[in-house]
Amino acid sequence: MHFDEFLKQAPKILNVELPATLAHAKMVPPNREELIRNTDFSKIIPKRAAVMMLFYPKNFQTHLALILRTSYNGVHSSQIAFPGGKVELEDFDLKHTALRETHEEIGIHPNSINVIRAFTEVYIPPSNFMVYPFLGYSQDELEFVLQEDEVAGIVEFPLLDFLDDKILTTTTMNTSYAGSIDVPGFQVKEHFIWGATAMILSELKETLKMVL
Repeated sequence: MHFDEFLKQAPKILNVELPATLAHAKMVPPNREELIRNTDFSKIIPKRAAVMMLFYPKNFQTHLALILRTSYNGVHSSQIAFPGGKVELEDFDLKHTALRETHEEIGIHPNSINVIRAFTEVYIPPSNFMVYPFLGYSQDELEFVLQEDEVAGIVEFPLLDFLDDKILTTTTMNTSYAGSIDVPGFQVKEHFIWGATAMILSELKETLKMVL
């Protein structure tokens, strides 16, 4: 999709009723729904994080920026994710967290990003994080500067590919809470995107279908 057309349609997203858990459910890995249902949030008090779903033009076509996490000893090692991270004491609000972390991780200054709205939060049981997504866009072609200790690379995802249902798939894998289960997700080039990132992408995809 040409980026000018995306810009014309993007304001409509403000007036859309988000599909929330209905969209998330399409990408919930087996057993995770039960884990969340049995979680007493008044006792565990999840940590908070915010991420940015960032659209931008590349060769005049609309793209979405995803990151490849570095390999480390943790549950999210080497996964595809959105730029973002945990809330710090100096953050004014969750939007500020998403903008600050996007700047730190991929080098895009907050002044270059127009934030459209917040999307529905997603809970991640293995790491006990509640993740708050924000949708934004930059009108400039981006030059990424990676925070190398956290980000191994950028996955540039054309919007037209994202809207194509052919990227929806299921694969058998081991997770932190179950072994050899069929997990729904998105196949983006050589990358399989699943879990919380896939759930957020699912809500974004369903929302964009309403306005584009």
